[in-house]
Amino acid sequence: MSEQNATHTKAVQDFLAEAEEIVEQLGSELADLSDMAEGGELNPEVLNSIFRGAHSLKGLAGMFGFSDVAELSHNMENLLDWLRLGKLNLTQQLMAVLFDAHEVLSTLIRVLASGEDTNMSQEIAVCVARINACLDPPEKLSGVSPLEALNLPAHVRGALTEYEEHRLNDNIAKGRTLFNIHTSFDLTRFDTELSAVTEILKGCGEVISTLPSVGVNLATNIDFEILFGSTRTLAELKTAVERDNVIVTRLGSGTTSVELPATLSPATDIPSVEGRLPADAATGSLQAAVDSPAPSSPPLSDNAALSAKSMSRTVRVDIGKLDELMNIVGELVLANSTIAGVTIRMRNEGYSPLAIELGKAAKGLERKLSELQKGVMEIRMIPIGQLYEKMLRIVRKISREQGKRIDLKFSGADTELDKLIVEDISDPIMHIIRNAIDHGIESRDVRTALGKNEKGTIRISSYQKGNHVVIEIEDDGGGIDIEKIKRKALQKGLVNDVSTVSDRDAIDFIFLPGFSTNESVNEVSGRGVGMDVVKNNISAISGMVDIETRRGEGSRFIITLPVTLAIIKALIIRCSGRTYALPITSVLETLLMTDKEIMTVERKEVVQLRESTLPLQRLEHFFDIRRSSEPPKEFYVVVVGVAEKRLGIAVDDLICQQDIVIKPLGESFKRIRGVSGAADLGDQRTILVLDIGGIINETMRSGN
Repeated sequence: MSEQNATHTKAVQDFLAEAEEIVEQLGSELADLSDMAEGGELNPEVLNSIFRGAHSLKGLAGMFGFSDVAELSHNMENLLDWLRLGKLNLTQQLMAVLFDAHEVLSTLIRVLASGEDTNMSQEIAVCVARINACLDPPEKLSGVSPLEALNLPAHVRGALTEYEEHRLNDNIAKGRTLFNIHTSFDLTRFDTELSAVTEILKGCGEVISTLPSVGVNLATNIDFEILFGSTRTLAELKTAVERDNVIVTRLGSGTTSVELPATLSPATDIPSVEGRLPADAATGSLQAAVDSPAPSSPPLSDNAALSAKSMSRTVRVDIGKLDELMNIVGELVLANSTIAGVTIRMRNEGYSPLAIELGKAAKGLERKLSELQKGVMEIRMIPIGQLYEKMLRIVRKISREQGKRIDLKFSGADTELDKLIVEDISDPIMHIIRNAIDHGIESRDVRTALGKNEKGTIRISSYQKGNHVVIEIEDDGGGIDIEKIKRKALQKGLVNDVSTVSDRDAIDFIFLPGFSTNESVNEVSGRGVGMDVVKNNISAISGMVDIETRRGEGSRFIITLPVTLAIIKALIIRCSGRTYALPITSVLETLLMTDKEIMTVERKEVVQLRESTLPLQRLEHFFDIRRSSEPPKEFYVVVVGVAEKRLGIAVDDLICQQDIVIKPLGESFKRIRGVSGAADLGDQRTILVLDIGGIINETMRSGN
């Protein structure tokens, strides 16, 4: 029984993973469809892809007994089908219904994945009611159908589906020329040949229907009739369709044969899609091909034999399993460090031959562990572009609610981050974007009056900088009113004299809990509301957030993140009798100094580093540790940096460099400033891992 339950659970997890992918793809394509609604030009391929996604989700949900998901996706499918058939016009009102249904679907999948016992029947009922309100029976048009003027053969007209007839009518309405393209291919490679021709045609117009046809050489060939709409002329098509045995007929006119070489030129060679018709072939046409009697044909060669082998070389892996694997690798790294330590002791005690052999084995194991660690890390990395697609849906929704037009631009979508970091950063980025739309970007009237484009722009860019990834979110709105922030800080009693507060310090006020310059609170919070949560969430993953703003021109949020939080190389340090780990990626250099070299500027300790002045933070002061003995006369200053910020951390001693596995401290210790986690050194000692970004921020803000 337990084995059956385990199998069932695994199947449900696979369904949820598949459903999440479908819903994400639907969101991205709905955003494209919304652009088409604004531009007034509908791409049938995008619409068909959305329709197929809703259909697939309905089938999967029904198979696994998730009736809520099946019901909502089924109703979405009906609405999309009417849109495909031209029974509904693509409007922003219709897009609002689709976006709302998609949002409820996304929430449903999240609820199922989390295992929460949440009843969403009311939300589903509201969505279904809105969809049904759009599906009123359309008025039947009287008169002769435009298709009659095409004089299609009876066998072609009879095989057309309702959707294909609609696409023909739509092409006629848009003034495009319709063509009938007759092709004849050898039975052993017709799929490859047909796909190649179809791909070329897609670049010239719309492939409306692909119908099997009766040819002359039934024993060796299979023929197809392709109905095609385009703004190209017959001569242009003659140049584009570079194939032999292709007869192009302009519907309603004479026939022209195109006699060209039997193979595609290298510039237009299309990879084969084995064993199937083109993906855009209509259901009715495919069924016609299935129902037609198969002509006799020679047996397939060994190379062309059917195979059950999957074409995909990818597998889904639960991130939890990768975490377990990474922990095991971490334990092996620590075990190897212990072996290396034993080897050194053996050499010191005179067991030289055995110690040498053990040392060689330890070195070999270290190399292999490094490769294994790198491999697991690469599996965990995903392009940040997956997060951008989610942001696109959010921008569409909020801008529609706010009555603003927003152009969202991306760059660096292929920059990779640890999947867990991408998940943790999604909410902070979403909040920054929501604030930019609500409070940063002005209304259309205000922007027009200021001489700006009425459509606001939000740019999200990401790039790798050393061992960190930088994400920038920039808007071209009104910027942050720094004087207003200072007045609010004075009103809240945070400062006694605003004249002593620099603009840089004033911006930091918005990260304080409950600080906001918004006089009214709405569903989409103003810039400042919840920014303390944004900063805390970013700091929790050893990241930093900085703000640049210019009044009237816009703001830029700069988020600096580590590439991964799994296994890292750390500098082990000691201060006041305690040992800590400091991520080596943040270490720029180390200095040996004495108290005589420490200077004080405005009651803050600093050191001179070449041509610049470096702020200094004594680690025992930061953690408020009392020394049991006199501090050493000579000590080390570890120069650390995140983004453009630099700080010197004074410590007693540098122990060594070592690979460590960072482990969370738990909810009880989550708010401890300057600490990102704990690590096991492999000798029964557990030490704290320092959060360099957090220490820098605290030092800069408090002046410690």
